[in-house]
Amino acid sequence: MCHETMRRFLLLYATQNGQAKAIAEEISEKAGTHGFFADLHCLSESDKYDLKTEKDPLVVIVSTTGTGDPPDTAVKFVKKIRDKTLPPDYFSHLRYGLLGLGDSEYTYFCNGGKIIDKRLQELGAQHFYKTGHADDCVGLELVVEPWIDGLWPALNKQFMSSKRKTNMTSDFSDVSLQTDRFKPDMLPIDSQIAHLKLDDSEGKVSDTSRQNSTSVHSGILIEDFEPSLTQSVPPLSQSALNIPTLPPEYLDVQFQDPLGQEQCQESLTPVDTGVFQVPISKAIQLTKEGAIKTTLLLELDISNTTYSYQPGDSFNIICPNDASEVQELLQRLQLSEKREHCIILKIKENNKKKGAAIPPHIPERVSLQFLLTWCLEIRAIPKKAFLRALIEYTSDSTEKRRLQELCSKQGASDYNHFIRDSYVGLLDLLHAFPTCRPPLSLLLEHLPKLRARPYSCASSCLFHPGKLHFAFNIVEFLSSVEPVTLRKGICTGWLAVMVDSVLQGKGNMSQGNDFEAKFPKISIFPHTINSFRLPNDPSVPIIMIGPGTGIAPFIGFLQHREKIQEQHPDGNFGAMWLFFGCRHKDRDYLFREDLNHFLKNGILTQLTVSFSRDLPAHGGDTPPKYVQDNIRLYSQQVTKILLQEKGFIYVCGDAKGMAKDVNDALVEILSKEVGVEKLESMKMLATLREEKRYLQDIWS
Repeated sequence: MCHETMRRFLLLYATQNGQAKAIAEEISEKAGTHGFFADLHCLSESDKYDLKTEKDPLVVIVSTTGTGDPPDTAVKFVKKIRDKTLPPDYFSHLRYGLLGLGDSEYTYFCNGGKIIDKRLQELGAQHFYKTGHADDCVGLELVVEPWIDGLWPALNKQFMSSKRKTNMTSDFSDVSLQTDRFKPDMLPIDSQIAHLKLDDSEGKVSDTSRQNSTSVHSGILIEDFEPSLTQSVPPLSQSALNIPTLPPEYLDVQFQDPLGQEQCQESLTPVDTGVFQVPISKAIQLTKEGAIKTTLLLELDISNTTYSYQPGDSFNIICPNDASEVQELLQRLQLSEKREHCIILKIKENNKKKGAAIPPHIPERVSLQFLLTWCLEIRAIPKKAFLRALIEYTSDSTEKRRLQELCSKQGASDYNHFIRDSYVGLLDLLHAFPTCRPPLSLLLEHLPKLRARPYSCASSCLFHPGKLHFAFNIVEFLSSVEPVTLRKGICTGWLAVMVDSVLQGKGNMSQGNDFEAKFPKISIFPHTINSFRLPNDPSVPIIMIGPGTGIAPFIGFLQHREKIQEQHPDGNFGAMWLFFGCRHKDRDYLFREDLNHFLKNGILTQLTVSFSRDLPAHGGDTPPKYVQDNIRLYSQQVTKILLQEKGFIYVCGDAKGMAKDVNDALVEILSKEVGVEKLESMKMLATLREEKRYLQDIWS
């Protein structure tokens, strides 16, 4: 069926890390089997579509980034539709359906999608299909898959409605789109299968393969064991499965002999891309012996660049994959001897992938070693489409069956538990399924771009001219698959190894002896959107909440304020109140001397610290353990600063634990102090956020 005879709809996506794009591409690929043609574009490609004149149905897939912001690719679009001069009927001709992606552990769940959804309606657009909010906290697919299944009947109804030239719109929804309704543990297994029934375009596993799931191990049926990554139990192990359609392969990989190495490019950072290569000029360990986590402060020398920043800004570090993991992957792919070969990529002739193109994050003419080290996120959690593709390169029938289960709708709970929530990566999978031997082309098709890692600036350029400080914990964790190995965070592990090598050679890094000559430069670039900044009016009081390394941007705030007050000794400066927390007073009290300095000079007007693991003094009252406990303790003062004095509140640190608990505490104290219901206090916080007076710099 050609596009001319198919019913067209406009499919737009806005993505930060590729998730929304992948879902949009899945919709596009399925559209043909339902008699539709999806005209697919990124929201940022404004030259390829025009919503003002769009006559066909619109489908939008939008992720959320930061603390509830639309992704970078949607910023210009959102700015355009927020134009207050647009009339309320500007989009009255539009009929649309929207799917928002988010994580309910964050305060502003799916806010990227909600912002666009609300504004489209304000401009007259109407739904032809109910909005879906997919939650990465419990598994995006629990809403995404039913939402896609329901999209086709909704589109059918919309086209029929248009054909009859009526203004009726559809409120079609065969399935509830609330995430909690799809939690696997809330439904009996038969209900799960009934709710997750696929359309006929998706493959079914036959009873023959189902028989392979019941095997004997040491005389005991496999069903007698607990489920794991590599094995299931009834009823899943005995179920017929609905598995995704096999993704079309589209890349052809060729290796050029290393003799042509001089033609091979080994750089990701051309001069004109806004990337700066800067040396580390100082490194200090902030934690003491016995601390559970090791925290380092690094100083970057930016004096010979045009790089500039303000206190509270973030920046990104381009980092490589772990060298030992790259080596292991090369061995597993049996490509160790070709590590120095140059990779030449071409699109396969007659491939079936719509709009097939070489992934933009794969540079031209780089070595295989460089490609796996700098370009691909080899620790990325495999998506179900990738698992489906790996089945074709797995020879053992039991392993094939388990991979089929993990990518099936019936196996959604197992996928969430044993892969997504366990942070299983490609190497883990290859360990768990030893007969799986994928070609390099498959990895290039499915592995996402190796992301640069963001960090908060922990300094002021007024206080440290030509320098940029940042602090981080060295992340360490055990792999979830045998053989269990200790792994470090991709960026923090890389930085720690470099720091350790210099420490061993030079003793005290802060001395800086021959430091640059021995230490390779690192590549950084500024974060595109930075709103975590001091108020323009220095007389406004501010509250800063940052336990652990969340204190970093506030050190920059305090340094900056000290220099500004030196320049304007008669100025009017508002109070600066810091809530800090750590485990132990004598082990991980970060920046202790600096904070005492700011207190002594009157820059920091109040410092409230909690220690979660220190025992209370003998016979004394139990002190507050966490920052949110101290916020409750000072509820009256905090409320006064926020509501009466029009102050700002800043939160920096862990999103899923601390930031959520702090938000809950703020809702609670506003409700108590103002004497309103919690819903009303939540609206107060929402207003503070809209006014940019409640700002968060948080991470998961």
